[in-house]
Amino acid sequence: MPSRRSILKSALTGLIVAPFVAPSVTFAKAPFAVVQAPGYYRLKIGSVEVTALSDGTVALPLAKLYTNTSEHDAQNALKDAFLPDMVPTSVNAFLVNTGERLVLIDAGTGGYLGASLGKLVSNIEASGYKVGDIDDVILTHIHTDHSGGLMSNGKRTFPNATLRVNEREAKFWLSSANAMTATGTVKQHFGEADQCVTPYVKAGKFETFADNAAPVPGLGSILSAGHTPGHSAITLESESQKIVFWGDITHGDILQFDEPGVAIEFDIDQKAAVAARNTAFKQAVEGKYLVAGAHIAFPGIGHVREDSKNYDWLPINYA
Repeated sequence: MPSRRSILKSALTGLIVAPFVAPSVTFAKAPFAVVQAPGYYRLKIGSVEVTALSDGTVALPLAKLYTNTSEHDAQNALKDAFLPDMVPTSVNAFLVNTGERLVLIDAGTGGYLGASLGKLVSNIEASGYKVGDIDDVILTHIHTDHSGGLMSNGKRTFPNATLRVNEREAKFWLSSANAMTATGTVKQHFGEADQCVTPYVKAGKFETFADNAAPVPGLGSILSAGHTPGHSAITLESESQKIVFWGDITHGDILQFDEPGVAIEFDIDQKAAVAARNTAFKQAVEGKYLVAGAHIAFPGIGHVREDSKNYDWLPINYA
């Protein structure tokens, strides 16, 4: 019987080995893929589905914008957290599916604040929903980074949704008298509020809710005035689980946790905003519930705990 070696030798003898020719190498110049994965993150609060949605990020000079501190101290705190001078700042919104209705909390920036933002609609669709599916849009407040996405190309972005806003917030921003006396950036915000909110009013798709009242069945609110006059956190509880959608209780997830007394230029009443933040932190620690921040690094969901300085932010483990 032929050996294994002889069989292999016979087979190799019949092979013709072609000379090696080095391939011609061409490198294609491809553009950088600057877009991350679709910006949504989903979790359950009891029986309710919550989807965090990214509207994008914007680079802000936060150290220059914080007040009740020095720019030098604020910059050092941010650098200690490995953040650059222009801090990438998230703009987040949240979609709540109760099983009975689909509710969007805050509406992003639309086309108002630059190309790095305005991603909300594409991420709603990436998450499996359509803008026409949304029954209600609740605003924590009417600043443009929360209301700018209400309109697209001159039409209501959410054609079937009723827009819901705290009544004192609506009274402030939709007042022509207030708009007339406003100055600077605040005056600009009045004009943008009119452009984005008034079309829903005219369409009969606008309702207000009272302080600490339920905007829709299944969701509550907590008046946290200061950042704006009717700034309200939105609450959700299901099967002994709870999450509070903070809106703009904080800007970022570093400095204001260690120093809750630090305000920001965007606060209309900085003293009241500081008081609201202290209350929100204390309640989150005591209640041990999840919170969701509009300007905390996406998905903006986590817990608050006390530490040796003041408070600490613990992002949800979303790996």
